[in-house]
Amino acid sequence: MSPPYMITSVPASCPAKKPSAKMIPGGLSDAKPATAEIQEIADKVKPQLEEKTNETYEEFEAVEYKTQVVAGINYYIKVRVCENCYMHLKVFKSLPGQGQGLELSGYQTDKTKEDELTGF
Repeated sequence: MSPPYMITSVPASCPAKKPSAKMIPGGLSDAKPATAEIQEIADKVKPQLEEKTNETYEEFEAVEYKTQVVAGINYYIKVRVCENCYMHLKVFKSLPGQGQGLELSGYQTDKTKEDELTGF
């Protein structure tokens, strides 16, 4: 005699059945308008940027950002530093408990408002 079989189906509303299009591990998220939290991150790494570029930025407004999940989070932030001048910042935020804080791990100068944020 064969064992009894149970046939079940997964409802369409089951989260495990829906593919997540929002974030691919290691991939960049879609660009989003900067929030107060993103401005705070940019402000915290501003001294690191000023030290590396030997410049002082009077205007420093985060306008958009993307994220990348790694062993922590990379934030790619577009910052307006003068009327038509932009920079792209790469800021690494370590996982909770690692105690490393925020690190400016890269930046790109001579950007425009239209330049897309990309991984670098």
